[in-house]
Amino acid sequence: TGAIGLYNVGQSCCLNSVLQVFFMNIHFTGILRRITVPPHAVQKRRNVPYQMLLLLEKMQCGKQKAVSPIDLACCLSVYRVKLFVQHDAAQLFLNLWNLIKQQMKKPELVEELSNLYTICVQEHLACQKCSLQTKRNSSMLTLPLPVLDSNSHVLKTLENCLQYFFHPEELTDHNMCFCEQCGRKTPFLQSMKLVHLPQTLTIHLKRFCFETSANIHKLSHYLPFPQDLDFNAVLTENQCQADDSEKAAWQYELFAVVAHSGSTSCGHYCAYIRSLTERKWYCFNDSEVCQVSWDDVKCTYGHSNLHWGETAYLLIYMKKHPQ
Repeated sequence: TGAIGLYNVGQSCCLNSVLQVFFMNIHFTGILRRITVPPHAVQKRRNVPYQMLLLLEKMQCGKQKAVSPIDLACCLSVYRVKLFVQHDAAQLFLNLWNLIKQQMKKPELVEELSNLYTICVQEHLACQKCSLQTKRNSSMLTLPLPVLDSNSHVLKTLENCLQYFFHPEELTDHNMCFCEQCGRKTPFLQSMKLVHLPQTLTIHLKRFCFETSANIHKLSHYLPFPQDLDFNAVLTENQCQADDSEKAAWQYELFAVVAHSGSTSCGHYCAYIRSLTERKWYCFNDSEVCQVSWDDVKCTYGHSNLHWGETAYLLIYMKKHPQ
């Protein structure tokens, strides 16, 4: 099945979960298999894509139920991805992806990797006193969705979170911007429009928030997410800046969930991943891997009374009909 576990080598559950999401994505492993192998032993030990490839081959060639990621973990520690500490899955995903991209030598592979994961949005700023408008395209690796609105009210579904993220925001009072045309600070309308979505879409549910300057609080409330997600049905025309052929490919199905249980100071990660070849769901919990049902995955929706319970933190969707 390709469903091989990874041993926990000292608080490495976060790394293990993120790695499994990479390795079970055949579009990513297709890129990884074509990297340039570093010529020298020292370079091999320090090269993240190469160490990932070695680990992938070890997982696929062996007959063990799990293998150790210690060589890759030691390689990552060279680049300040520390061993034996708790990591944040969203931050670790970004760090790992950037290291892979930086260390891939072939330009065509870097381009393929970017196309596979990169989201493109257009930021709009409009002065409310005159006609001045500015537009700027920017790229992101994850959609960082708030799970509360500006009044700290719970957003009840993933679709609500997406609509809120792309909803225009008025910048007034101390948030006003300087308008070159008016020559002073004025109220602005800030909005985000969706330009391009990748083959593999990573959504970061912002369940960790700062209560005070020192304390991070976990938001565990119930937040359902669908197996099938059509952005055309969720966002309005004004929230999109794309042509019809681009928008026709904005239909997704859920591929993986990285879930967090426990508190901010003492937590554990595991990954629920749907095999792209078998179409079955598996739970990857360090060295333990077992087949699960969609009902098991739905248990990661969260529960406001179970602060230590398992809640989805990263959602990874795959395009149904890639262009």
